[in-house]
Amino acid sequence: MELNGRRVSRETQERLEHFVDLFQKWSKAINLSAPSTLKDAWDRHIADSAQIFQLQSRAANWVDLGSGGGFPGVVTAIFLAEVKDGWVRLVESNNKKAAFLRTALRETGARGSVHPTRIEDAAVDLPVCDFVSARALADLDKLLEFVQPFAMRNEKIRAYFHKGRDYRSEVENAHGRWAFDLVEHKSAVEMDSVVLEISNIRHLV
Repeated sequence: MELNGRRVSRETQERLEHFVDLFQKWSKAINLSAPSTLKDAWDRHIADSAQIFQLQSRAANWVDLGSGGGFPGVVTAIFLAEVKDGWVRLVESNNKKAAFLRTALRETGARGSVHPTRIEDAAVDLPVCDFVSARALADLDKLLEFVQPFAMRNEKIRAYFHKGRDYRSEVENAHGRWAFDLVEHKSAVEMDSVVLEISNIRHLV
């Protein structure tokens, strides 16, 4: 099969399909995503999340902030299972969602672990990472605030954030407090959306 125009192995496809089944079953009991997105979870969530790994596919250590329903963190961890290296640490303070994430990682054989802590405390508890990801979590200014403690420990860190059509105003607002290098990757899934790749993060105020 293909995702976003790129071939996906049969083993990874099966892992992703099992993850979608788990996501839809658990969503009946706990609020993992908006109900309107459940029927087209493959397009709305899996393909969108897969863009993160497709942009940065080398084996590496990731931190996924506010992992919620596992997008993109579990998807990245599933792709890393094929690479057989790298790791994703999923930060999720909600105990029910954390339980779902543990189940998803275990049953898909994904390369990740769940850390039920507040995002603000995560950098103290977790090892140094190469990359940070987040999807549908907060505006860019707040996301950079979350990433800064990780960036202080690794100045080469890169962050990947999914953003919708209003992302330019978020970038402009963030420049009031932050300096950073930015690469805009057009979404392969949704028109007018992007994945922002951010590096060299520096606090100005």
